[in-house]
Amino acid sequence: MTNPDSSTMRQIFVEQTGTPQGVMQLRDVPKPEPKAGQVRLKVEAAGINFADVLAVKGEYLTPTKLPLIPGGEFAGTIDALGEGVSGFEIGQQVAALTGNGALQEYATLPVQGIIPVPDGLSAAEAAAFPVSYLTAYITLITLGRAEKGETVLVQGAAGALGTALIQVARALDLNIIALASTDEKLKIAADLGAQTTLISERGDIVEAVKQASGKGVNILVEITGGEMVQRSLKMLANRGRMMIVGAASGERASIDGAALMKKNLSVTGVWLTPMLGEPGMVQEALKFFNPLVKAGKLRPQVGPRYPLGESAQAFQDILERKTTGKVTIEPQK
Repeated sequence: MTNPDSSTMRQIFVEQTGTPQGVMQLRDVPKPEPKAGQVRLKVEAAGINFADVLAVKGEYLTPTKLPLIPGGEFAGTIDALGEGVSGFEIGQQVAALTGNGALQEYATLPVQGIIPVPDGLSAAEAAAFPVSYLTAYITLITLGRAEKGETVLVQGAAGALGTALIQVARALDLNIIALASTDEKLKIAADLGAQTTLISERGDIVEAVKQASGKGVNILVEITGGEMVQRSLKMLANRGRMMIVGAASGERASIDGAALMKKNLSVTGVWLTPMLGEPGMVQEALKFFNPLVKAGKLRPQVGPRYPLGESAQAFQDILERKTTGKVTIEPQK
């Protein structure tokens, strides 16, 4: 742990892309000073997303800019204000969404990178909130146009996004089918409100989903990619919507236009980053989330917590599907 009066701090640094344990370095650097329009945040928790892992490997949607301090979602306490900053104060707890820079003990960021989160969340819960819950909101509400009583299928149901999707779907009164790779993960999904849980690797998964849903699902959240996309299309009901949020398999998928036409299906890509630039989007989402958190009906699911020195192991565990909930790294420990 760094002495609060020290002029240095620890950070994770990546000079070239590759496997997490091969390229993520722990080093000491000078503690940064905020520039005009910036604040400095004492980082208490960083939420790690699969996108962060892909960025380290050089396999994300956009090219990795090197050198890189991984992690774009974090929470902590403001401990210094840059010139001209108003509306924030030292000691204030905030969350941030910046694209990178989370895996260090202190981070400077423009005030535009600060993301409001519901009151009453711990640092780890606040770090687990922005990406997963805002993505779940735009997937099911903004783009998915979910309606009460519809059936949604959630892949990777025990992960950070999966657990957020289940909680949002439950709040929307949707029927939820959860897919995951183990019984332990399916229990997490069931405890959060999924009415039907199925092992994702079973050979008859298409038939099992159809049987559970009747005529197929109305919304399917696709995170696997590759050949699973073809099977996912077969799980959809007439006028069903496939929401492509990821491709964890790393395999490219092809979609047959005729298959879409036969049942009037639609396929929509989902990426949070450009949506954040839409006026009022975050504020609208918070209007939805705040009462749910206050009523105890929604809570970010924090998974394993790692100290900063074990960041590479945390990334590797995500790659190997060993984790549930949102993996967090706590730089102050």
